[in-house]
Amino acid sequence: MKLILIMLAALACTTAPVTGRKQLNLVGDSTINQLGMQSYQQELAKAKLDTNPAHVELVQRVAKRLADTAEAQFHPGYQWQTTVIDDPKTVNAWCMPGGKIAVYSGIFPLTQDENGLAVVLAHEISHALAHHGAERLSRSELMQLGEAGLLAAVQAGKPGATQMAGAALGLGAQLGVELPFSRQQESEADHIGLILMAKAGYDPATAVDFWQRMLAYSKGKEPPAFLSDHPSSEQRIADIKRELPEAKAAFIAHK
Repeated sequence: MKLILIMLAALACTTAPVTGRKQLNLVGDSTINQLGMQSYQQELAKAKLDTNPAHVELVQRVAKRLADTAEAQFHPGYQWQTTVIDDPKTVNAWCMPGGKIAVYSGIFPLTQDENGLAVVLAHEISHALAHHGAERLSRSELMQLGEAGLLAAVQAGKPGATQMAGAALGLGAQLGVELPFSRQQESEADHIGLILMAKAGYDPATAVDFWQRMLAYSKGKEPPAFLSDHPSSEQRIADIKRELPEAKAAFIAHK
């Protein structure tokens, strides 16, 4: 089993844009993009669409500017599509693999303007550009293979311990692998997003302003950092400030 995992990892290594991080990716683009389309359609089928012209025009304008820049800089070849969802209580946006974007109306009070929205959409688009969905699916498949092998060994040695071992493995994977890995992807999307918005002509310094507003909004609502699939807002702001010189250089070069 260990040899199989090593061989798979060696054969399926890709590289994230901007950061250069090596990734394990066992899922083809066509497969993950089709899954993204299916998820997008499922979400829209149960959503109420926002028809406010100001909201729709703003989101489409920012998304197109970022998508055009993504295609020019990273060449993903996505079929981009954008939808605004009428849900004032949901502060969220996402971009599915393949470039399917949704923005919930509840995020507009925090984005405030075009630059603020660019921070959010650049981050979400960066998840797709970095193939984070495929990467997580790949890791999940390998973890299931590894867990199955370990459970079989436990079953052979002490049958009554199988259920307990399975529960322990699940908890260990969640706290020890999946949550830290998810936080790593979130931080990476912040970094790539800074560069993307800068190359699209949006001032990356406004990312700090947005996350400070998010920090004030979510005060007392965030789970402890070690149990969160996102880095804390404080950590995010510190990381973004550290990465701003690189982003500002890209912003100046765009001008």
